[in-house]
Amino acid sequence: MKYLITILFLAVCSFGRAQTTVLTTDPSLPIPKLSFDAKGDLKITASATSSPSDFEFLVGKWKMHNRRLNKRLENCKDWREFDSFDENSKILSGTADMDIYSTTEMPGQEGKKFEGLTLRVFNPKTKLWSLYWVASNVGVLDPPVVGSFENNVGHFFCKDTFSGKSIIMMFRWDARDKDRPIWSQAFSPDNGKTWEWNWYNVSERIP
Repeated sequence: MKYLITILFLAVCSFGRAQTTVLTTDPSLPIPKLSFDAKGDLKITASATSSPSDFEFLVGKWKMHNRRLNKRLENCKDWREFDSFDENSKILSGTADMDIYSTTEMPGQEGKKFEGLTLRVFNPKTKLWSLYWVASNVGVLDPPVVGSFENNVGHFFCKDTFSGKSIIMMFRWDARDKDRPIWSQAFSPDNGKTWEWNWYNVSERIP
């Protein structure tokens, strides 16, 4: 009986640890240093291994667990967690891919269907990927984040505005575990000197 109680206790503790796993930034992954041209535009160079097959790991259907910061660039510490779904396919003879992201739990739109479309296009001349996003509640195509993968981790950047302020936006795709890829987003208000991570999601493949 004593051993049974011990086993049950360990099982409960393990379950509790699994339930409290928090999506956060992997400190072992450095953010590439940014550089700018004379006009102040971002200078982005593809990695030596960048290829049109970099996003093949995303083809299929996925369930995503999201962790999203409630307020951005306001020193906010409060996060919201919710689930979403995604379906991805290769297009344009394998040089691009597209997916539809969907949820009814998007913060601020709970109970309503939210969809987002991402188009990822590979430029064979520059070997850079451009990632375009448009959300159903906005209907405007965002400026593309541009970059490439190195060692199964992709960083993609663009200049944008948030709440009327100039920022650098970054997407990171951590595909070191292709069965559980992690996407994350960060904003920088000071040209890459500091970054605030504001959204993460981890994907699990579904039939």
